[in-house]
Amino acid sequence: MNGAALPVLALRHVGKRFPGVQALRDVTMELRPGEVVGLVGENGAGKSTLMRILAGVYQPDDGEILLSGRPIRLAGAADAMRHGIGMVFQEQSLLLNLSVGENIYLGNEAAFTRYGRIEWHALYAAAARQLAKVEVGVDARTRTADLDFATRQMVELAKALTLEEAASGHLVILLDEPTSVLEQTEINILFARVRALKSRAAFIFVSHRLDEVLALSDRVYVMKDGAVVAELPAAGADVRHLHSLMVGRDLRAEYYRESLQRPPRTDVVLAAESLGRAGAYRDVSFALHAGEVLGIAGVIGSGREEVTRTIAGFLPHDAGRLTVFGQERRFSSPAEAVDCGIGYLPRERRTEGLVLFLSVAANITLASLGRLRRHFLLDPAAEARVARDWVARLGVRTPGIDAICLNLSGGNQQKVVLAKWLNARAKILILDHPTRGLDVGAKEEVYELIRSVTGEGIAVLLTSDTMEETIGLSHRIIVMRDGVVTHRADAPPGGKPTQLDLIEHMV
Repeated sequence: MNGAALPVLALRHVGKRFPGVQALRDVTMELRPGEVVGLVGENGAGKSTLMRILAGVYQPDDGEILLSGRPIRLAGAADAMRHGIGMVFQEQSLLLNLSVGENIYLGNEAAFTRYGRIEWHALYAAAARQLAKVEVGVDARTRTADLDFATRQMVELAKALTLEEAASGHLVILLDEPTSVLEQTEINILFARVRALKSRAAFIFVSHRLDEVLALSDRVYVMKDGAVVAELPAAGADVRHLHSLMVGRDLRAEYYRESLQRPPRTDVVLAAESLGRAGAYRDVSFALHAGEVLGIAGVIGSGREEVTRTIAGFLPHDAGRLTVFGQERRFSSPAEAVDCGIGYLPRERRTEGLVLFLSVAANITLASLGRLRRHFLLDPAAEARVARDWVARLGVRTPGIDAICLNLSGGNQQKVVLAKWLNARAKILILDHPTRGLDVGAKEEVYELIRSVTGEGIAVLLTSDTMEETIGLSHRIIVMRDGVVTHRADAPPGGKPTQLDLIEHMV
């Protein structure tokens, strides 16, 4: 890469304001040909706003965007694509009921239309050429819903590369948390594809996984409070330094708050005895105590997610017994689980945990509206008092309780979901990948909250993105493989099992 090459894309003193929030301030950065630039920062640092400006979704209030040295105004997402700027979304943009080829050329069917009819053989042949660029060996006629998540992510990348055909200059591909739900093998494949494509495109890579940013990027920009606070080469940088730049403090050895881990109480709040569901898991037994974090470790397909969704009321069991607070239960809906004092923080918080277009206050009180009625109607003053109290207690950063949840950062959205269940007086919390998509600073805050609620006697059933997090937070761990429990381990402070201790029972 020639360091003197004219930047493919540059931002000069860009600013963006929303009501009550200065989202970006004086942002200056550039992307050179054939380069991967990492973009890191805490939730709320301004990364998402910056990416949306580059994708044409927002327009900046101040400053300018330059493409190959020429100032441009991106009037919308379609305009950004015409200029050769494409985006691979964390929340995938593919329509699952369409074929792979239809998704790749969605909105661009005119290139394959003659006399008002789409020439499907031409569209699928062109889609196959795009798939070959990312080395995905699927038939372009395949229904997208039949692909696994990792393959769909590659299809997203192939879709972005169709911009080569319309754009005259160098492509710019925005990678927005593309690895958040991928396994390590799949991440390695994605990174190999990106490196191979650097002759065709330059990339901006946004991720909360700092080790991945350093592994893939040539340079890294660090954002804090809407501004770029550092630019540094990835070579020679380390995770601890990036973390310090992001949050203004060192990454502590006490990351998982192990010193705050207290022994659980003796009373069992939930017990599974030979629990089973056909095709998902079988003969699963464990006891969960008040004030305990019980971690369930396992790879995708091990059955751990299905077990937690059974307890949350989404997947009724068909074998064994489930006992909650001494009463045998078989939940046929999530509402029944909620009535028994079980709260569920889903991995997809934006689709299952929140109503994004409702306010912070409405989301916090959604599971406990019965206590806020006055003469059979919702009491707005009482709702506001409750919401303000939880916002203060959990440190939710929001312009106000009337702000819609869509505009909050991921970490603050997760705090709102937690506030909802604490306000509903849940005594058992199922945390399904609770820190997915959160930066290191927001993760620390979530860990602090987990220690706080377990200290008050709330029990937690945990499935996590990483083995390290499961080990660090849990009092005990059960390991699952192929739908059965293969190992059990205690995880007291100072006596945590190693990842190797558990992995041999997972694969």
